[in-house]
Amino acid sequence: MPRQNRVTPWGDLVATPARGLFMGNRGRLHDAAGQLTGRSHTTRAWLICLLEFNGRRRTLMAPGRYTELFFLDEPTALAAGHRPCFECRRAEHMAFKAAWLAGNGRLPGAAAGRAVSIAAIDDVLHAERMARRADPGAHPMDVDALPDGTILLDTTMLLDPEDGAAVPAAWLVWGDHLWRWTPLGYAQPRPRPRGVRRPVLTPPSVVATLAAGWRPAVHPSAGSAD
Repeated sequence: MPRQNRVTPWGDLVATPARGLFMGNRGRLHDAAGQLTGRSHTTRAWLICLLEFNGRRRTLMAPGRYTELFFLDEPTALAAGHRPCFECRRAEHMAFKAAWLAGNGRLPGAAAGRAVSIAAIDDVLHAERMARRADPGAHPMDVDALPDGTILLDTTMLLDPEDGAAVPAAWLVWGDHLWRWTPLGYAQPRPRPRGVRRPVLTPPSVVATLAAGWRPAVHPSAGSAD
C-alpha cells in the first residue's frame, strides 16, 4: 500500500503509487512508527530534491529523519510552495534564486548591496503558503499573462458526472494549453482561455520567478496537444 507522501499542487499529502520526477522535504512530519503526525511542516525551507544523489540510500520515514515527499514534477512542487535544494541541485537553486530576485526585486528591509539569503526568500514563500492555505482562491491573475509552469485553479472546466456541479481542478499553464493535473500525470489539454482571471495556486513570488525566465522541469505527459 502506498505511503501518504505524494504532494499535490495544493500542498496536501496523498497516497498514490505514482512516484514522479522529484522528491523533497519540509522537515520531519512522521513519528517513530512512520505515521504522519498531522503537521504540515517543521521548517520554512521546503525543498525540491533529486530522486538520486551521490549514490545515497534512504529508508523512507526512518525514525528521527526528515519525511521524504514526492512530486509529479517541478511545477507541482513549486505550486505547493517548495523550491530547489542547494545541496543536490546547486545550479538550479542558484538560477532559481537569481530569477526570484529579478522577478520580485529587493526584499523590503534588505540593506542595499547586501546579498539576500535564501532564508529571507523562504520567509516570503512561507507567508504565501499560509495565505493560500487560508484561501486557495486568494490570488486571481490574468490567464493571458501567466508564464509557463504556473498552476491555476479552475472550477468551470470540469463538471461532476452525477450532479453537474463544478469540480475544483488544478491546471498547468504550458504553451497555448492548460493541462489538468492528476497524480499520474497531465491530461485533458484545453486551449488556454483568453481574457479571464483565475485563482493561481503557484505562490505569487514564484509566478514572478517564472516570468523572469526560470523554466521548471515538467512531466512528459504535458506534451503536444495535437
